[in-house]
Amino acid sequence: MRDQASQGVTPATRRTMQANRGRDTGPELAIRSILHSRGLRFRVNQPLPFDRRRRADLTFSRVDLYVFVDGCFWHRCPEHFVQPKTRTEFWLKKINGNYRRDLDTRQRLEEMGATVVRIWEHTDPRQAADEVERAYRQLVSAVSPAVSSSDHC
Repeated sequence: MRDQASQGVTPATRRTMQANRGRDTGPELAIRSILHSRGLRFRVNQPLPFDRRRRADLTFSRVDLYVFVDGCFWHRCPEHFVQPKTRTEFWLKKINGNYRRDLDTRQRLEEMGATVVRIWEHTDPRQAADEVERAYRQLVSAVSPAVSSSDHC
């Protein structure tokens, strides 16, 4: 196992990175709370059908709607991403890999007939919830009258 010095990471940086959550982030929780209060039901942190290691933040399984709440740094937000000043090559390789995986995920889900909504962490939670609810309601009405707007995932 490599020591921290050979990785170029200070103990403080290591603690900060370990504190980054993979799920149940502040933006996710805010959006989920709003959607739930509006009567929408969904699954959280569901594995994707084509790769069990990849997960959607929210899944509305009856209408094949997958929602991802992306962090600005980790997913290369066009508005807020700032290139790291230390270990630049390492971080850019990782972040660009995340970006390529995001594109691949969207493409594969859409090829399966699913709808993908991606939301940036900086988006106002109410606006994000509006976008998700709008997509959900459109899909429900397109599926069939058998799935009424009162049905929930």
